[in-house]
Amino acid sequence: MNRHAISTRIWHWTNALCVIVLLMSGLNISNAHPWLYWGEWGFSPDRAWLAVPRFPGWATIPSHYSLAAARDWHIVFAWVFALSLLGFMVAALANGHAARDLFTRRREWRWSLFAQELRRYLRFDFAHGGGKYGAIQKLAYALTIFVLLPLMIASGMAISPGMDAAWPVLLDLFGGRQSARSIHFLAAFALLGFTIVHVVLVALTGPWGQLRAMIVGGPGNRDEAA
Repeated sequence: MNRHAISTRIWHWTNALCVIVLLMSGLNISNAHPWLYWGEWGFSPDRAWLAVPRFPGWATIPSHYSLAAARDWHIVFAWVFALSLLGFMVAALANGHAARDLFTRRREWRWSLFAQELRRYLRFDFAHGGGKYGAIQKLAYALTIFVLLPLMIASGMAISPGMDAAWPVLLDLFGGRQSARSIHFLAAFALLGFTIVHVVLVALTGPWGQLRAMIVGGPGNRDEAA
């Protein structure tokens, strides 16, 4: 039996490409006005809650400052990102992947079990019995896929003028355009943090076997961390 279904593998690599392009084009967009605010209005830097650093050309798409080009890249890959996430969610719910591998069960919601698993992880011991993931991994994946990513998409839609005109209720849900922009920024960097941890764990726990499993669906190692 394959460790990863083909729908998971397709989404994983599509999502990886989208996240890279969206982050780098988003950094270029951030350079246009690197201050974040709460509420509906925000134009004066002295009223910002955060001054975002200016990002160098090697970290942005395109590598030179171009707000128009960065927005084009961002919008195109945002659609791919959103539709592929929707497809993955439907497939994961339909084929049992979400219930089997991503959602924690009632018996796993005990602090003693979370603490025990965390101590093992800190010792780089990622064995977790016969299941694909431990409780902490399940929680991290489920929150990322079913909460963080939809939050990014919804907040991005809210700050899009076209979407705002079609569904103005989105801005109300976020408390204003600038609040939506701040939430979008925070969600993006939370996703970056998750991605960094994910890559580090893959590197520490048999990267070639895990890459092979995510490319061709091989059985892989049941004690892998990512």
